[in-house]
Order: sequence, then structure tokens, then C-alpha cells
Amino acid sequence: MSIIIDSEQCTACESCIVACPYGGIEIIEGSAVITPDCNLCGACVDACPVEAITLERTEYIDKVDKSQFKGVWVIAEHYGGEIHKVAYQLLGKGRQLADILKTDLTIVILGTNFDQILSSFGDYGADRVIYVESKILKHYYSDIYVNLLSDLVSERKPEIILIGATPTGRDFAPRLAKRLNAGLTADCTGLEIEEETRNLRQTRPTFGGNLMATIRTPISRPQMATVRPGIFKASNETKKKIKIIKIEKDLNETDSVTKVLKVIKKQKTTVNLEDAEIIVSGGRGVGSKEGFKIIKDLADALGAELGGSRVTTELNWVEPDRQVGQTGKTVSPKLYIACGISGAIQHLVGMQNSEIIVAINRDKDAPIFGIAHYCLVGDLHEIVPILTKEVRKIKSED
Repeated sequence: MSIIIDSEQCTACESCIVACPYGGIEIIEGSAVITPDCNLCGACVDACPVEAITLERTEYIDKVDKSQFKGVWVIAEHYGGEIHKVAYQLLGKGRQLADILKTDLTIVILGTNFDQILSSFGDYGADRVIYVESKILKHYYSDIYVNLLSDLVSERKPEIILIGATPTGRDFAPRLAKRLNAGLTADCTGLEIEEETRNLRQTRPTFGGNLMATIRTPISRPQMATVRPGIFKASNETKKKIKIIKIEKDLNETDSVTKVLKVIKKQKTTVNLEDAEIIVSGGRGVGSKEGFKIIKDLADALGAELGGSRVTTELNWVEPDRQVGQTGKTVSPKLYIACGISGAIQHLVGMQNSEIIVAINRDKDAPIFGIAHYCLVGDLHEIVPILTKEVRKIKSED
């Protein structure tokens, strides 16, 4: 797409400048001119009173026979001989998508020494496992992954590919999409099917978490999406007899331009938000770093992890690894208590799947109340100490 300005028709009224939220247009020598800050939102087109600005859309010709593509794939990652938990979470969502499309769900594993667990993926909804086995695949090699996966996709033609938005997934997913000439949406928080078109509706935060965008890939296949750990939940209620396809590959280090010299395990952190059953988080409404003491007291009383919104980590009120949200951790505890958090989209996407959400805020119109199960309107500095006192009292009686 591109913005076209008719300089002869333009009156330099500056209505477009007022309408543009990104500073992507300015007046030069009596006519509006697009700057590199333009993001093609089209606000200037609607604002122009003389219709001197138009948004030119590129017409694409659908050259892909989409009827050849069937099935939903989940690409599994593994570390230290264990399958990453996001694979099980993607199987849960993948099963839902596959059922709507009336197609099969396949998990793809590139690795070694996984034979004994392959049949267990049927318990998580998979119909099929494609297991590419080679000793070198004990470790991750970007180029080998892309080469193997692109060959598999080209041969078997899945309709949808789901990948974890982990450091590894974020590395190979765009490379694979480029190789396949496929569309890719990163860091999705929602996935739905348009049944009439079989298009995957991929929802993700955009513009710094201030808006939610829904993206489709109507003209190419496969449709690819990455999803952060914790967005969806694994389901092991389905018991399926699974078909196992094992492909043995004779690979060695010469098949990659990189070489794994040494693997250094990251030291375990004391912060474990993603697996916590209870999280107590504070936001700007806490007021200060010192104000976080009452939030921590409640967390300690509940045996919970302490969390924070993005602004609290930026202000150094809490450590960065305690941030919940789009640019922090995605969590789904049994209980999430939000104290003084207004509910910006970028925070909500990181905790909206919590089983029970309790929100404390003095603003009765705070967006977080829209998803909270229990809403406490008032001063958190009065409410939180009362909650802490009651929790301690109950625990002392047990």
C-alpha cells in the first residue's frame, strides 16, 4: 500500500497533520508530503476536505491452491531432553482449531532420544507425530531446523503452523516463513478460524500494547503464528491413538554454518512467575518503591509471587523479571491480585487467562475491572493491609 497526495489539489490546510497520530505528514512548499514516520493508517485520507489524499492498495493475485493444504501443525522445541511446555499449550489450542476445520493435528519434533514419549502426545490431542531423528538435533541449529521444516512443509502442506514465541521460535519462525513465502504473525494472544474461508484470525497487541490487531493471511499458505508461553492452556483430557511417523536423518556438524561449542545452563532464578499459583501485582497506583512493601506483605502472607506492571519495572519499583504483560511474563495463575493497575492492553494480555482475577483500584472505570472476577473500588493502601491482616489471621487459626 502507499499514500498518494495530489499536490495540485492540496490546499495546505493542515487537516491531515492534525489527524495523523504519528507525525507522518508535513507541509512543504505549499503541499502535504508523507514522511518516513507514516505507517499507512489512512487517517489523513479521511481528514482531507478536498480529497487530495488517497490510499492506494496493491491488488494481489491468489496463486496458491489453498485446497492442497490441510492440517494443523505444532512445532515442538526441547531443551535438555525435555519438550518445552509451550508445545503442550499449543496442542490444546491446535486441537480446537483442527476440530473446527475438521482436520488432523500434528506435532513435529526435531531431536533425538524421544521415542519413548511420542505416544503420549495423543493424550494432549495430537493425531500424529512427525519425529525427525538425528543425534545432532540434540541441540538447536537454526539453518538445519529451517531446511528440515521447509522440506516437510513443502511435501506435506499443512494449513496452519503454530510455533512458540520463545527465543528459539522467534529465531527460526521468520526464516521458515520467508523460505515458504508464507505469512507470519508474531506474539499472538488469540487464534480463531473463519469457517467460511478457513482463514486463521490472528490477534496480537500492537502500537505498544495500546491496540489489538487481528491479522489474516488470505492469499498464501501455510498460515503461521507464534504464541508466547502461558497464553493458552494444555489439555490432557483427550485420549487419542496416535500415528507416529519417524524420519531418520544422517546429519552432522558440516550441515550447519554454526557449531555448538558448549552449553551453559542458565542459573535458576528465585522468581518463577510463569508457574506460580498465586501472584500479587502492583501498578502505578502503588505510588512508590516504598509503597510496594504492602504489596509484598500480602504476597508473603498468601505464599504468592510478587509481580508488577511495565511502569513499575521502568521506575525500578520492582525487578524487571517480575514484569507481567506483553513485554514481560505471560502468566495464568489460579489467583491474580492486581493492585493499582489500571489495565492497559499490554498488561491484560499477560494475565487475562488467570482463573480468578481480583482487582483493586480507586477508579471505578479502570479497564481492568472489565476482566476481573472480583472488583474492589477504593484506596489500595487501605484495602491491601486489611486483606493481609485477614489472611494472616486465617492462617494462624489453621
